[in-house]
Amino acid sequence: MWKRKVLKKKTRMRMKQNYWRMISVCFLAAMLAGLYPVSATFLGSQASLPSLERNMTAPFAAEITNSEVISDLARRLFKGTFISDFFRSPFSTAADIAIELGTTSSSAFFSFLRAVNNFFVENWDISTLILIIGVVLSILYQIFISNLLNIGEKRFFLENHSYRQTPVSKIFFLYKLRVITHPAWIMFCRALFQFFWSLTIVGGVIKYYEYRMIPYILAENPKISRKDAFFLSKQLMKHNKYKLFLLHLSFIGWKILSLFTFGILDFLFVNPYLTGTEAELYLNLRRNYVLSRSARYEQLNDSYLEHVPSEDELLISKALYDDSRGPYTQISYFAPEQYPVFLFSVQPPFKAVRSPVKSDRTYAFLSCVFLFHVFSILGWVCEMSVQLLVNGTTDGLFSPFSPWMPIYGIFGILILLVCRHFIHKPVLVFLLNFVFYSVLEFAVSWITEFFTGTQPWDYSGYSLNIAGRIYAGGSIAAALLGCAFLYYLAPRITDRFIKLRKFSRTAICTGLTILLLADIIFRVTVHA
Repeated sequence: MWKRKVLKKKTRMRMKQNYWRMISVCFLAAMLAGLYPVSATFLGSQASLPSLERNMTAPFAAEITNSEVISDLARRLFKGTFISDFFRSPFSTAADIAIELGTTSSSAFFSFLRAVNNFFVENWDISTLILIIGVVLSILYQIFISNLLNIGEKRFFLENHSYRQTPVSKIFFLYKLRVITHPAWIMFCRALFQFFWSLTIVGGVIKYYEYRMIPYILAENPKISRKDAFFLSKQLMKHNKYKLFLLHLSFIGWKILSLFTFGILDFLFVNPYLTGTEAELYLNLRRNYVLSRSARYEQLNDSYLEHVPSEDELLISKALYDDSRGPYTQISYFAPEQYPVFLFSVQPPFKAVRSPVKSDRTYAFLSCVFLFHVFSILGWVCEMSVQLLVNGTTDGLFSPFSPWMPIYGIFGILILLVCRHFIHKPVLVFLLNFVFYSVLEFAVSWITEFFTGTQPWDYSGYSLNIAGRIYAGGSIAAALLGCAFLYYLAPRITDRFIKLRKFSRTAICTGLTILLLADIIFRVTVHA
């Protein structure tokens, strides 16, 4: 009990010092990696709770909820048994809500179950092929994005223990290091072993806590071997599994209270509080393990997580630094109150380190036209990918001008014109993106219905929606995409675009615009 209070006290201190960064990292982890399903559920980024009526024209939600997937499959496989009867009983409602709150609709496991259900009710045709593609995309997303962002989130909280200015971008540190396949493989093995142990129920609970420290170990040493990662996690959690269980149990009151705030309290307090406390626990356990010189302790090789080097130490390290180890040789990497990345055990290749992005740059007219088309096409690709990832189908996707979605292009230009002036206030930029996209989507929905008599999409079955025209989950996802566009994609793409001759730039913009206009005219003519 005393240690739990100490850990929580340390986390509260960190939150006071670095509040918005901690919230931002947990928010990204929830929206991009599905690490906090309870939070994401209420924002509509996954399917609504079973008690809500759904209409599947929403682009970021599953056509069939996870609970419905399980109940449908159970009724087919165990027809006439007590199992199928359970899913028709009043008790199934509570189970359905628990499943929805504890899982994400984009998980590879539920995508696979959707494919199995489809096999029972449909013949093999093109829709089945698309569903299989969706399952493959879901598995790849889980392996190479969700799992790696999970490790990145842990890295942020480990550095945040000692470095107050730890950047939010640390969640993507494995991609910058170009160390992807090895930690992805270890995390895949962790999930696979956990799944098989879960079939024994009790073993699943034990192994859940035994494997709990693997993401933290990978965050400290991404090149550690699979055997060492599992061994160290087992050793760190030896005699500590029940203590961690009690630590998690101590947050149950906050979790219940968060349900009454529709997950908002989760985002603003509970998620960073819980994850920060768990990171403090890991640092405590690894410190004792290293000091005791236990087996394979040398694999926990990042002493700078807790030992903050002085300016003199940094200068000496800089002087002795071997440039062949990595590209971090510039004085700019002596950022105050940030982890000394040039001393990290894993260094990125030289080609991975680029000049800083000038996010506050100005954009010429041709660049804006080109970026309009780029973001329109990128939005269409994202919508298609999400549909395949979650539902295994593209049915219900409102895309009248394929492969363009002009709403994203207009949104992107609006961001460049307005948000560029607030580039150093990322929280404000995100909020502006949220408002801009919400207003734009509402206006497009209303105008389309006014001229055609048909509402192009209906989000009325989802929480936090307005007249079924917009909902929180879609606007948040678009706001995140807008931030990526403003801070990284637009400057990088423009740097390459302006290297072309002016004639080539004019020809490309003219060609894309003609194709878009031709597509609009063709579709309007057909529907007329």
